[in-house]
Amino acid sequence: MGSTSAPNNEGLGRRDLIKRSAALGLISVPTMSFLSACASGGGGDTNTDKPKGEITKDNPFGVAKGGKIDVVVFKGGYGDDYAKAWEASFNKKWGVTATHTGTQEITGKLQPRFNAGNPPDIVDNSGAQKIKIDVLHKSGQLLDLAEVLDAPSVDDPGKKVRDTLIPGTIDAGLQEGKVVALNYIYTVWGLWYSGKLFKEKGWTEPKTWDEFLAICKDATAQGIGGLAHQGKYPYYINVAIMDLIAKTGGLEAMKAIDNLDPKAFVGSDAAKQAVEAIYEVVEKGYLMPGTNGLEHTESQTRWNQYKAVFITSGSWLENEQLKQTPADFDMKFMPMPLLPGSKMPYEAIRAGSGEPFIIPAKAKNLAEAKEFMRMMLSKEWSTLFAKEANSLTILADGVDPSVKLRPGTQSTVEASKRAGTNTFRYLYTEWYSEMDTEIQNASNELMAKRIQPAEWLKRAQAAVDKAAKDPAAKNNRRD
Repeated sequence: MGSTSAPNNEGLGRRDLIKRSAALGLISVPTMSFLSACASGGGGDTNTDKPKGEITKDNPFGVAKGGKIDVVVFKGGYGDDYAKAWEASFNKKWGVTATHTGTQEITGKLQPRFNAGNPPDIVDNSGAQKIKIDVLHKSGQLLDLAEVLDAPSVDDPGKKVRDTLIPGTIDAGLQEGKVVALNYIYTVWGLWYSGKLFKEKGWTEPKTWDEFLAICKDATAQGIGGLAHQGKYPYYINVAIMDLIAKTGGLEAMKAIDNLDPKAFVGSDAAKQAVEAIYEVVEKGYLMPGTNGLEHTESQTRWNQYKAVFITSGSWLENEQLKQTPADFDMKFMPMPLLPGSKMPYEAIRAGSGEPFIIPAKAKNLAEAKEFMRMMLSKEWSTLFAKEANSLTILADGVDPSVKLRPGTQSTVEASKRAGTNTFRYLYTEWYSEMDTEIQNASNELMAKRIQPAEWLKRAQAAVDKAAKDPAAKNNRRD
């Protein structure tokens, strides 16, 4: 899944709007067996693979004609047709043959390969079974992507690749000051609803938490759930909790969590208000029945069937639910409503980049992998992605403005415009995967009413305090 720091959201033109909508990969669920597996595999950027072709301005990594590339893509919300289109383009330009794997079992497929020192060349490391980026980095399994980011842009060789990206979008791939993952898709997170249902019921988009609860109450009285969430993956309900913390307490509350402050949760009034607000939904019976026990697509499909008003998600939701969404559903995105005394405006949204692509340090075809990633950040490939995945990328002005957007994606464009510079993004999910998992586990207990808000705060703070003991923590800091 996953996540990014506040990008620059200025500009009002059509292209400026288009460049800021998108969708993300899915979620992070613990894969602890990989900890020990990776520990024996490391080597940092020590691959001795040498360029086979002539290095030129148009071929900065020395790709040779007739080579090979091994591509593994998470086949989730975006499918993998976009990657097949990329591979066909790559073959046409370079004569490089791709071995393609589309799977949801990223760890299951790749752990044995990393262990054997035979990883793929480039990986879309996303989904419920993604490999923990921090674990891979600490064991020396990831290539530092600085060489790709500092290479000439495909579209404008006078610019570095990094200078063609939406500002702030590479931050989510940072580990101890190095960019080791390229989060490719520009994403927004928040609440989603059906425009058709709202029109039928006479509801208007709630800007305050009290207005949100009022709609949930009205819906419940009519036999419709107020809020659905993807219960088996508490990452999703944390979208609501963590958004409320940031919007209530401002950027300081968000940074306190990322910076492992000893009062990030216990002692934070914003965190207390946020978790109590979510628990109020549970206590008042406004959750969609059964949502706590459902897979993400199961819960989302019931939402598509009008069994709930709201659902939390990132902007990959529309593409993931294409087959389940009624033609007249009119999918809409909205920011998280405000609690009293919030420091950020209603229009503020969590936004940034997600869907991390990595190049293993021991990839056999490093030149091809680096050139493949460079071409991902071209207008041609960015537009291919938009057409195949109904989503947009981190490349600024990277998609032909004539590309028609679906209703949900269009609503994220509009929400991004209204947000302006009022965006935020947590980084602890990438920096401290174990902490993220422990907070998710606490949220799972909260939504099932097995613990109450005070206990949730204690468990979340304990996860922060534990992460603070990690030696890498001193190098992960937000100012």
